[in-house]
Amino acid sequence: MNNPHPRVIVFKSKRVVLPEGTRPATVVLEGEKIREILPFEADIGSSDIRIIDYGDLALMAGVVDTHVHINEPGRTEWEGFSTATLAAAKGGITTLVDMPLNCDPVTTTVAALQSKLKACSSLLHVDCGFYGGVIPGNTAELEPLIDAGVLGFKSFLIHSGIHEFPHVAEEDIRRAIPILKKGGVPYLMHAELETSPSPPPLGVRSGGGSEARRYSTYLASRPRRWENDAVELMARLAGETNAHLHVVHLSSSDALGTLQSVRKNGVPVSVETCHHYLTYCSEEIPDGHTEYKCAPPIRERENREKLWQALKDGVIDFAVSDHSPCTPALKEKSTGDFMKAWGGIAGLQFSLSVFYTGALARGLDLAQVSHALSAAPAKFVGLQNKGSIAPGKDADFTVFDTLAKFRVEPSMIAHRHDVSPYIGMELTGMVKATWLRGTLVFGEGAGNKPAGLPILR
Repeated sequence: MNNPHPRVIVFKSKRVVLPEGTRPATVVLEGEKIREILPFEADIGSSDIRIIDYGDLALMAGVVDTHVHINEPGRTEWEGFSTATLAAAKGGITTLVDMPLNCDPVTTTVAALQSKLKACSSLLHVDCGFYGGVIPGNTAELEPLIDAGVLGFKSFLIHSGIHEFPHVAEEDIRRAIPILKKGGVPYLMHAELETSPSPPPLGVRSGGGSEARRYSTYLASRPRRWENDAVELMARLAGETNAHLHVVHLSSSDALGTLQSVRKNGVPVSVETCHHYLTYCSEEIPDGHTEYKCAPPIRERENREKLWQALKDGVIDFAVSDHSPCTPALKEKSTGDFMKAWGGIAGLQFSLSVFYTGALARGLDLAQVSHALSAAPAKFVGLQNKGSIAPGKDADFTVFDTLAKFRVEPSMIAHRHDVSPYIGMELTGMVKATWLRGTLVFGEGAGNKPAGLPILR
């Protein structure tokens, strides 16, 4: 039975991160929504209303991560809804969007989506939306998937790492675009094109040896031109069709010129990068440390700084985790073989702190951080109730101590496996509490009962 009188909670903070900037404010919650924003000094005038004063702690919109591989059902030994969403809650993330792989079955049919919805029932600690997949031969499934509520579609232009999610060719993309455009959903692309002879695809075994332990060997195997050529293809198709195409996990700064040029002309191409590309550089990755392996690869230091500048300039729209874990055995921890190891970074739980640490060093303020991690990704997938602190929005909040410093230890990790390049990293900025639609899901006094819901269009 619905409560006819939704509970009211009042948050106060001297640093509330609002769309127009950061200032002292009082935020009034009613039920699951934000009712109003008042001055910090506002007199609430009622003794039975719960008031929480967070003082100098920053009150931010919950982070929205639109690129996460949860892998359930089918590969739950890699990750799962319970562990991934608990890690998200601990990291101040209130909304995830799950990729159509590496689960089994992959989300390329309505039946597969329904199996995923069944699998996540009663396991979600935060809200979770879903993408569908475009693969050769599933064009007839795309409109039914849109009707079933997916938030967008993903394809690969290169081997995806699993055989049940084959990569597309240009003719497959052209068949899909009119359907996705009509449905009003974005088309996300893993933008690498094998335009020269290549090594075995991700996950395919190599001959091993000392060369395979060198990060430089793996970096050379996936050159920038693969990304650059793929981005040019996406820009051309978006210009021809006026459909919303999206480049996921951009790592090559060489492609920024193409993106900037076509976007100035109104071509609807959007782009994300990832926390690991903004944090690490190839010169500092030790040989044999396969926890750093991802595709596209982490590139050079100068490349990293150009990505940061593009994010500040608005050429890159937002940043995501691309949390893509696997078992320690698949990560080849024992051999350190980059050419055998599964390619994917695990680090969802520490995304906000990792990004904030880098942003602080480059002069970004809290409002810019919140835009890049919350408002922009929420807008990208059409989640109008998420991503910012404003009347009528979901009461999703991160309480963030910008002065706290901590070292990432394996014992902290809520992901299924404690394999991550962020282990041992000294970070600035710690999540103290996470609120999901007016319910405390992480922090002192939080219950353990999952409070998240599946999100369907």
